[in-house]
Amino acid sequence: MKEQVHIFWFRRDLRLTDNCGLFHALSSEKKVLPIFIFDEDILTKLASKNDSRVSFIHQELENMNRHLLTFGSGIAVYHGKPVKVFEELSEKYAIDTVFTNHDYEPYAMQRDQEIKDFLRIKNISFKTYKDQVLFERNEIVKKDGTAYKVYTPYSKKWIEAFQHRGIDFFPSEELLGQCLKTDLLPFLSLAAIGFHPSSIRVASYEVSSGLIDSYDETRNFPALDSTSKLGTHLRFGTVSVRKMIDKASKSDSITFLKELIWREFFMQILWHYPQTTKDSFKPQYDRILWRNNEEEFKRWCEGTTGYPLVDAGMRELNQTGFMHNRVRMLVGSFLCKHLLIDWRLGEAYFAEKLHDFELSSNVGNWQWVAGCGVDAAPYFRIFNPITQVEKFDKDLKYIQKWVPDFQELTYPTPIVDHKLARERCLSTYKTAINGE
Repeated sequence: MKEQVHIFWFRRDLRLTDNCGLFHALSSEKKVLPIFIFDEDILTKLASKNDSRVSFIHQELENMNRHLLTFGSGIAVYHGKPVKVFEELSEKYAIDTVFTNHDYEPYAMQRDQEIKDFLRIKNISFKTYKDQVLFERNEIVKKDGTAYKVYTPYSKKWIEAFQHRGIDFFPSEELLGQCLKTDLLPFLSLAAIGFHPSSIRVASYEVSSGLIDSYDETRNFPALDSTSKLGTHLRFGTVSVRKMIDKASKSDSITFLKELIWREFFMQILWHYPQTTKDSFKPQYDRILWRNNEEEFKRWCEGTTGYPLVDAGMRELNQTGFMHNRVRMLVGSFLCKHLLIDWRLGEAYFAEKLHDFELSSNVGNWQWVAGCGVDAAPYFRIFNPITQVEKFDKDLKYIQKWVPDFQELTYPTPIVDHKLARERCLSTYKTAINGE
């Protein structure tokens, strides 16, 4: 007779501590089988077979598996289409309930519905929990129930709700003895899923009290390297967002906490407006006649535009999978406004390269710099790539690190004149927005 079990399905929550869905699974009377699925529908879309994010996920699974082995358990790791994996699992085990945590991206919601429909046929329950944000979906909305489209009032309402409700933690780490005891779980190697270890490592995060307290003064200067590198770890759930919010809220400076609120703001925007992954939030901006010059896009990607701060950011991205946030705004604005290249092309390139790529934030921030999103920078705000150096890298330390050739004869001349580009952008945007 097959053993009755619950399943916990890890996705964007690769940790054993303070994991909401895992806590609820382990709190029941039945043993829990932890699983992870390398989804072939996601992996086949990746441009490289040594994608550092896949290496990072696999490494984190190994770490978790090693810890679970001390309880005589482990994580079953599969590769394939999730519904096929659950068909296989339902043949092997008498599954009572599948537990997991919410995912708000359009593909994930469609996938989860497919899994839920399959499990219903098998009389298996499917329970999901809020874990990657403090407030989700329509928990922070206007009095009339509609979504906030501007960050500042959203953040005020978020902070009010946080102060009123506080934070509940879920000590899943105390219940790991409830995991299924077995030594027969499949644990696939990277090679078995068709990938190779990446030479680019995901940076570890640092969220010290000192970093949080000084964040407002230091965050805009890329040479200081004083950002937390937390984004990737929030993206894959290797750290608890509740613990990060709790820590940030204890500082006299609110700036770091506000960055975490921006993340939740963009997540609720994506949930309310899933069409924004492809369409501009402001429809009139989809009338812009983008130039989309292929050679100029290539030079932007390579970091050879002839504007040192833009090039430094792109080279940092290509070599490390990270780019400083201040520089992200500049390179995004430069692509859309100086080169008149569609924000969707930049968004796709960042999605391919950034370790901390998160669909909601990536789309939200690209639409912000292009002027077409919620709470966006007005279209006539065009970052000057020369004065940005004077403001944020006046000693040229960041530029010298990533563009050591910037003073050499071989360094390219600027791809476009700033004044000309600005006038061209204003004219093109104005025509589209006014429907001329």
